[in-house]
Amino acid sequence: MPAPRPVEIAVQDPAGARAAIAAGAARLELCQALDVGGLTPSLATLETVLSAVDPSTVNVLVRPRGGGFVYDPDEVALVSADIRACVDRGAGGVVVGALTSAGGLDVDALRRWRDAAGPATLVFHRAVDASADPSAVFDALVAERVDRVLTSGGAPRSIDGLATLAAFASRSGDVEVMAGGGVQPADIPALFAAGVDAVHLSARSRVGHDAPSGPGGGSAGYDATDPALVAEAVAAAG
Repeated sequence: MPAPRPVEIAVQDPAGARAAIAAGAARLELCQALDVGGLTPSLATLETVLSAVDPSTVNVLVRPRGGGFVYDPDEVALVSADIRACVDRGAGGVVVGALTSAGGLDVDALRRWRDAAGPATLVFHRAVDASADPSAVFDALVAERVDRVLTSGGAPRSIDGLATLAAFASRSGDVEVMAGGGVQPADIPALFAAGVDAVHLSARSRVGHDAPSGPGGGSAGYDATDPALVAEAVAAAG
């Protein structure tokens, strides 16, 4: 019987991590602020999640701010320090991405972060899709021997980037291609048929609408991992 095809779920807290794994997710991306594409979680959040699930399944997003992926030297150093802190605490992997002002791969930053990650899995996130030439950046990532690339194939949604995802998968070598970006459970069979190795989605719903909110507190409600959506995605992955 073939091994299950990996489904990764983006989560923001221990409850989400437990729910995703219990519903069949193979691994997690831990972050905060999913509404801005995800940012580095606090170390306390990381520690509680690592205590809640198998640490080897946890890949930590290390992204210091929103507003693109071009970083100055201070930010590159900050990401390096955060990577070391995550790996020292036992995270299985880290998720990073950096571009040059011209829209190419920031190779210098990537190499610094690879050194900081040591034996942990190094994942390059959807900064590849924001680049001036996603195909060129993907090929550079293969040459740099990252472990995994999260990509929509340069499209707003992965299902719209099938042709590019298939091309990436055909020349990825030992680099895992993980489709992510607007993934819905119904999309998953087609994504795997295109040749990707894994899929990534947030599988979240909005809860807490009845809690007080307003000025100083942001919009009503908050995002939470939906185990039913996770289970649906896992079933679609076969």
